[in-house]
Amino acid sequence: MATPLELSTRRGPDGTSVVTAIGEIDMSNADRFRSALSQAAADQGRLVVDLTGVQYLDSAGVHALFAYAPGLELIASPLLAPVLAISGLSDVTSVRES
Repeated sequence: MATPLELSTRRGPDGTSVVTAIGEIDMSNADRFRSALSQAAADQGRLVVDLTGVQYLDSAGVHALFAYAPGLELIASPLLAPVLAISGLSDVTSVRES
């Protein structure tokens, strides 16, 4: 059984929106993930997404992130590094390890 996806949004110290995801991001919940990203990015071009609590990220989740690539900063655990590299997302965004 898939781990449910928990999403929260807050403002960082510099006012940047930070979306934190915990669980698994797949096609069953990618629309909800995409909606959270859209709402958080509405105010400004820069967006931080904290994926340190994500154990699984499929192509639907990666696709949602690509829409915000120019102003996106990802915080991810080494577990997601292969997915981010193979998809090319780490080439077009800022990625830092947790």
